[in-house]
Amino acid sequence: MSLSAHDIRELFLSFFEKKGHTRVKSAPLVPENDPTLLFVNAGMVPFKNVFLGLEKRPYTRAVSCQKCLRVSGKHNDLEQVGYTSRHHTFFEMLGNFSFGDYFKKEAIEFGWEFVTEVLKLPPERIYVSVYEKDEEAYRIWNEHIGVPSEKIWRLGDDDNFWQMGDTGPCGPSSEIYIDRGEEYEGDERYLEIWNLVFMQFNRDKDGNLTPLPKPNIDTGMGLERITSVLQNTKTNFEIDIIYPLIEFGEEVSKSKYGTSFETDVALRVIADHLRALTFAISDGVLPSNEGRGYVIRRILRRALRFGYKLGVAEPFLHRGIDLVVDIMKSPYPELEMSREFVKGIVKGEEERFIKTLKAGMQAVEEMIQKAKEEGRNTLTGEEVFMAYDTYGFPLDLVEEIAKEKGLSIDMEGFRREMEKQRERARKHFKVETKKIKPVYQHLKDIGKTSHFVGYDHFEVETQVIGIVKGEELKDQISEGEKGELILQETPFYPERGGQIGDTGIIETDRALFKVEDTQSPVEGVIIHIGEVLKGTLRVGDTVVARIDVQRRKDIMRNHTATHLLHAALKNLLGEHVRQAGSLVADKYLRFDFTHFEALSREDLHKIESLVNEKIRENLPVQVREMAYQEAIKSGAVAIFEEKYGDTVRVISAGDFSKELCGGTHVSRTGDIGYFKIISESSVGAGVRRLIAQTGRWSVETAFEEHALLEDISRALNAKQEEVLKRISDLQEELKEKEKEINRLRQELLKSQMETSVNREEVGSYTLKWGKFKDVEAQELRNLADMLRKETGRDVVFLVSEKEGKLSTVIAVSKEISDKVKANELIKEIGKALKGGGGGRSDMAQGGGNNPAGVEEAVKILREKLKEIG
Repeated sequence: MSLSAHDIRELFLSFFEKKGHTRVKSAPLVPENDPTLLFVNAGMVPFKNVFLGLEKRPYTRAVSCQKCLRVSGKHNDLEQVGYTSRHHTFFEMLGNFSFGDYFKKEAIEFGWEFVTEVLKLPPERIYVSVYEKDEEAYRIWNEHIGVPSEKIWRLGDDDNFWQMGDTGPCGPSSEIYIDRGEEYEGDERYLEIWNLVFMQFNRDKDGNLTPLPKPNIDTGMGLERITSVLQNTKTNFEIDIIYPLIEFGEEVSKSKYGTSFETDVALRVIADHLRALTFAISDGVLPSNEGRGYVIRRILRRALRFGYKLGVAEPFLHRGIDLVVDIMKSPYPELEMSREFVKGIVKGEEERFIKTLKAGMQAVEEMIQKAKEEGRNTLTGEEVFMAYDTYGFPLDLVEEIAKEKGLSIDMEGFRREMEKQRERARKHFKVETKKIKPVYQHLKDIGKTSHFVGYDHFEVETQVIGIVKGEELKDQISEGEKGELILQETPFYPERGGQIGDTGIIETDRALFKVEDTQSPVEGVIIHIGEVLKGTLRVGDTVVARIDVQRRKDIMRNHTATHLLHAALKNLLGEHVRQAGSLVADKYLRFDFTHFEALSREDLHKIESLVNEKIRENLPVQVREMAYQEAIKSGAVAIFEEKYGDTVRVISAGDFSKELCGGTHVSRTGDIGYFKIISESSVGAGVRRLIAQTGRWSVETAFEEHALLEDISRALNAKQEEVLKRISDLQEELKEKEKEINRLRQELLKSQMETSVNREEVGSYTLKWGKFKDVEAQELRNLADMLRKETGRDVVFLVSEKEGKLSTVIAVSKEISDKVKANELIKEIGKALKGGGGGRSDMAQGGGNNPAGVEEAVKILREKLKEIG
């Protein structure tokens, strides 16, 4: 029996662990602080800063199975997926890495041992490639490993030289291939299964290569590809972690894989894209019209379109999410937590897009009709792109419909529009990144790190081990100077996980430093930002560090309340609720979460009541440290935006709430006191925001609201319980008064109309024009509408002046609007009035800045009406 994909993944990770590598959990698909990437697209991406020398890890050897997503580039484009046997959007990359530890000899030895002894691939079927100038790698393969020279291919820069960018770390690579036998042809016969990159040079801006002082190793082996080899499947799509999704596609479309190339493509697209959607949305990427969200929306719509081509006209993708989760939850247990959330997001997107697709069909038919009316036998690139981009129509579907109607499509024009769109996307995609001063990394490198003791202590005696002013390390800081202190031990919590940093004081007998914020720009380095109020502090000084205890307790109340709120939302609204962002401050908490509609007053009342009920129960808040996988399996909630290590802190409030969290919390829920929701709003598609308060601040807000109600009650001369009725009565009175005012205005306008509106015959038309003072645009339109209905050949031009600005209306009788067009006339008179306008053919409105030009505008109208005849 062949190995499963899960077996292969574990064999790889275990093999390298035995070789002294640290197993590193897959990073999320969204890169951390990397503005150059939409998604993690290779196994080395989470280690990029290590390779660049910007970050140090506590290990020099690592092994990982990294989630990746590729939608464009040299080797992968979204439109290729489904048409080839190996292209994917989502895939897993197995990799082993060395950061200045071992190099070519060991990397090649490890590679050979794993494929021949662990995976048991026959050595006689293995070929390798090396960079044409890399004699060292050639000799290792040939003389040390024993691969015959005829099975070692020397290739050039395009195939076997790797670089991160135009400048920076780079080096030759060596690839391992497997001969799959004579039944396969070309690349499918000699299939690349593993790429070993030897980062040994640095390329400068002039293209010069200089050796790196400590060369690195970066390898990558696609799990899906090596699984296909070991399970002897023709393509990646028949392996055990993908084929069940092909079968799902067969079931929903009533089609059969293998019956035609077109059917196979559609089923592969559905299977691949289901995996991409499940993992990306689970990692917090929601469909939208820009950046990463736009890519996910395109992937979802592409899968739907291929389902549509197979005859599936209803939402179906959300039903496949369960299957992806069930297949992949063992190595990625976080998928189980987001199951309902992902299904809800996908289903909502599907329902919206299917409506769009139907509207798109009508739009394409209108484009074809227009082309025929204009005597064209081609749909323009702009038209095809609009169908593709606005309505999500696949190119081949537009082409197919056009062909049925005897038309072709302008492919070159479409490609130009696509390139413009890509350029717009490139300009739009920006990632906010905090600039980290090099001095912070230097502090970590020389061991100047802080030990946080603030979970148990609000005050400690400690030592100053570093002082930063601007970009530099200093020996001392004096009265009136701003800077940052680094302490050996600190009770100050640095901002992270949504919780704001502590404030307080650091002092000696002769000096006082006010801490205004606490941050941790680099893991392990905690900086205390503030100003010296008295004396001088020096590196080496023994100091007392004391946080603002009352402020910290407020923050602790809000943080534990945030956990209770999260649990209450899941309990009352459903398991699809997930945290999408949070801020834990001293005076309030802000909680963003996934939900598809606004919360009613009844919902808010239930949520607030449930949280307060748990506060009154005075549940114990317990803290435990455990392995990440163990914590997830125990039911602890992880937050997709957070980065977790192998050991995590689990915060439980009785049996009601359990979350992974590094923040500070109260010891019992009763310490929170009182919880009050202040507001509920939307922050984007499928994401809602709650702002709430706890403790003394919630009590203060409740008092202020009650005082405000008393003031309103007195002002309205009504009892508190009658305030709403009194306001409603006043609103009704106001409506009646407004109606009376409008009636009087209309009467005044009618009387003005007799004296202010001029009438004259111009050719076969009656021109009616007049100038008014301080008449609103709506009233002007109403008056023009009355005047154009008198003879069936009326042309009405009215102007109102208010503070030197003009509002204009031109209206024509509907009987003549096909000949005399108001929207064209309004633009003509705009020249005289120094303005413009627009509208329909029977009524248009505009404005201007030249009151003296009204007579000239009338003159232009007379001439135009004579021309029209």
